[in-house]
Formats: sequence, structure tokens, C-alpha cells
Amino acid sequence: MIGLVLAAGAGRRLRPYTDTLPKALVPVGPAGSEDGGADSLTVLDLTLGNFAEVGLTEVAIVVGYRKEAVYERKEALESKYGLKLTLIDNDKAEEWNNAYSLWCARDAIRHGVILANGDTVHPVSVEKTLLAARGDGQKIILALDTVKQLADEEMKVVVDPAKGVQRITKLMDPAEATGEYIGVTLIEPEAAAELADALKTTFERDPDLYYEDGYQELVNRGFKVDVAPIGEVKWVEIDNHDDLAKGREIACQY
Repeated sequence: MIGLVLAAGAGRRLRPYTDTLPKALVPVGPAGSEDGGADSLTVLDLTLGNFAEVGLTEVAIVVGYRKEAVYERKEALESKYGLKLTLIDNDKAEEWNNAYSLWCARDAIRHGVILANGDTVHPVSVEKTLLAARGDGQKIILALDTVKQLADEEMKVVVDPAKGVQRITKLMDPAEATGEYIGVTLIEPEAAAELADALKTTFERDPDLYYEDGYQELVNRGFKVDVAPIGEVKWVEIDNHDDLAKGREIACQY
């Protein structure tokens, strides 16, 4: 099993940082490292540290927008975290949404992956929870926050205790949801081919769709997608400057 990070997004709501950096390289602390320099702690740093802590030795990173910044840091990141990094180019990162971005990593997924969005600040307990949930025939396991109070923007999930995920979408009444998908998934090798096909169907239908819409496509086909509740964990998806402030507070606690 390897790590996989989706780090192709532009994150325009995080300007001026993202004028020159992809979203995954926006600095999240500690205080004093907010200039975006090469030694600044980033979401990508936190995720790679988590992967290394749970024993992964290889990580694939999908890059696109301002990808040269990731290429420039590749060797230093490999040295810092003791990981072998493979960068995968997304040629449509500024045009299409992340269903295509995950499809670009279809060859990596054949190894089995822990997938993390490049904008999710979260503790290593999430990866540990996913790894502990393996072993009962699950092929895809989503990290689910069942504690947080949900609103309109979150990626909401409805789960049937016996059948697994039934719906995953932002376009849902929060009151109907079991919890929020936090942007971290364990994908076993056995799921790779079916997931790649579902993602292809999804972005061919509409290139603006999310990879979570690919998960919904799988569910609609009768594929069981499972969840692992993460408990009361501090995490944040960084979309804007308010989220970034929260991310810096959380990152200091790890």
C-alpha cells in the first residue's frame, strides 16, 4: 500500500499564496513560517508525515496548477520524510474538477492507497483508523466525521449500517446525513479497476464533477463503499483564509 495525495488544485480563494503555489503548498505554520518559503510547513508536509508515521514508504502526488513548486521541493520532501515520491501530471488541473485528477492516478491505485486531499489538515489518527478498519472484505473505506455539525458546503454522506454508503454529495439536507467525508480514503487494490471506470464515466458525463461523484457512481452500480468514523478529531478542509487560520491552529497541536 502507498500514499496518494491530490495536489493539483489552484485554490483561488487562498490568494495571494496561490498566485505562486498550489493549494497543497500553502503554509499552515508554525507562526513565523507564513511566507510560503521552501521550509514552511504545508498541508502536504503534514500528510506526508502522517503517511511515514503509519509505515508507508512510497507516495504518489497528482500535480497540476503550479506543479513546478512541487517538483522543486520533491527531493527535500523525500529526504525529510524518508519517502519515495512519484509525481503524476494532471494536464487538465485548471479546467476540470478532481474526478479526472483521481483518474490520472489510476495506475498508482492498483497498489492500494491511502488517498488524502491536498487541502485537508488532519492528524495521523485518521490514517490509523482507516488501517484498523481493514480486513472484512472492504474495498473502499471513507474516513467519516460523525461528530461535526454539518452545513451546506460539506461533502455529506448517508450510510446504511448493512449496505454502506448510500449517498455522497454536498447537495443534501444536512439533517439527512450520517456524517461528513473528510477527504481521506483507503482504497484496496481490488477496487482499482472498478473505481477507474466509475471515475471515467463521471468526468465524461461532466468534467466539473468531484471524485466523490465517482464513489456515488460505484454505489449506484451496486459496489459497497464502507466508512470508518474518526471520532472527535480536529481537522479542516482549507478552502479560504478563514479555513487557513483554523488549519494553522490545528497544525500546531500535532
